[in-house]
Amino acid sequence: MSIGSALLTAVLATASVTSMSSVPATSGTPVSAGGPLPSPTTSARWAWPLDPPPEVVRRFDRPDQPWLPGHRGVDLAATLGQSVTAPTAGRISWTGVIAGRAVVVVGHDGGLRSTFEPAAAAAPAGTAVARGDRVGVVTSTPGHCAPRTCLHWGVLSGETYLDPLSFVGRAPVVLLPLP
Repeated sequence: MSIGSALLTAVLATASVTSMSSVPATSGTPVSAGGPLPSPTTSARWAWPLDPPPEVVRRFDRPDQPWLPGHRGVDLAATLGQSVTAPTAGRISWTGVIAGRAVVVVGHDGGLRSTFEPAAAAAPAGTAVARGDRVGVVTSTPGHCAPRTCLHWGVLSGETYLDPLSFVGRAPVVLLPLP
């Protein structure tokens, strides 16, 4: 885990604890070993954080262990200065710079959090947002998706990263063995 990843994890854990009272929890969310799974009603309430729906440059790759390499989100093709919107209702729980990248964190129902980087905040922490409200703008970060510009979108449940594409109905289908 890089220093930047460790810092982001620490900030997200702090943002989770400090924002729990401001984001209402829901019950009845399906849970798997990897965390809550989006239900059809959850997927219907989530939208892409970029408009129009972007090309996926790099997909989610869950690490085998939290400290091992992986891709803890998805990279979405973007343009410099493009608006980043809340994929569902919530509250901006943290904004700032981590390891040289501007980051915006939005807390959602059920303890879920969306992270966006590189994204400069369009509103301060504590601001309530509805699905589609502007939360930031895509900024430049040398090396990230170079030579393209992209937005990294992560979704967390507690300390567990989830595939953001599953919330917009675009996750790969995985067949599991019968019990």
